Amino acid sequence: MDRGETPTVLVDADATDPTAIGNATAALAAVATALNRDLPPMRRVTPAVPPFQFVVHARYNPEQLTVLNIVPGFICIVLMMSTLVMTTMSISRERERGTMENLLAMPVRPIEVMIAKIVPYVFIGYIQVLLILGTSLLFFQLPIRGSIPLLLCALGLFIASNLALGITFSTVATNQMQAIQFAQFALMPSFMLSGFMFPFQGMPVWAQWIGEAFPTTHAVRIVRGMLLKGNGLLAILPELWPIAIFALAAVAIAVWFYRETLD
Repeated sequence: MDRGETPTVLVDADATDPTAIGNATAALAAVATALNRDLPPMRRVTPAVPPFQFVVHARYNPEQLTVLNIVPGFICIVLMMSTLVMTTMSISRERERGTMENLLAMPVRPIEVMIAKIVPYVFIGYIQVLLILGTSLLFFQLPIRGSIPLLLCALGLFIASNLALGITFSTVATNQMQAIQFAQFALMPSFMLSGFMFPFQGMPVWAQWIGEAFPTTHAVRIVRGMLLKGNGLLAILPELWPIAIFALAAVAIAVWFYRETLD
């Protein structure tokens, strides 16, 4: 600037969330204005010639297509809603239909009942994943830069965490209506605070803390990172262990509240 030149500043931005970098790059114009205002009067440039220019390099999504941000997150949202609702009514439905007596009469432990209720829905969840991925590739040209087997394993853990939460609600609730209300109470914050609708870093700190507790938040990061960035196991490990802890905690609570009598 002292030589009368207008240098160019390269900004390397993660474009997996176009909304987030759109707000960030829009704020860059204010930086040049503020710098020009703080310069001595003799060094200030005319408004038509900024002191420097920003060139934004949008990585992973050069065209900043919103569909590449929505579709990976949509996979997690569909899995969350379907698997949670399906298992939420599993035990409470048996209690209302009067078939719980047959289940209690069998020589099985609570953890065995939980696993038997969860495993069939895991396969249903995988069918949904394959259908969504196939549709995304066919109609939206969604890139898949990461490992498909690793992605399926990570989503399997996410499916298990949602199923475990649904079993917990079904065990704690006394009837199907109460179980559904529990599920609806968990769906909304998990959906709104996961970073699917709004940039996660743009939310208030207290909302980020709550969002970090839900598996959906970590699953959205995993799917976006693996599909758009090609992340490997080491990159997704920080997102995997919170999902695993959540699943184990949900199963432990379900086993604790599992009643082996009808009283």
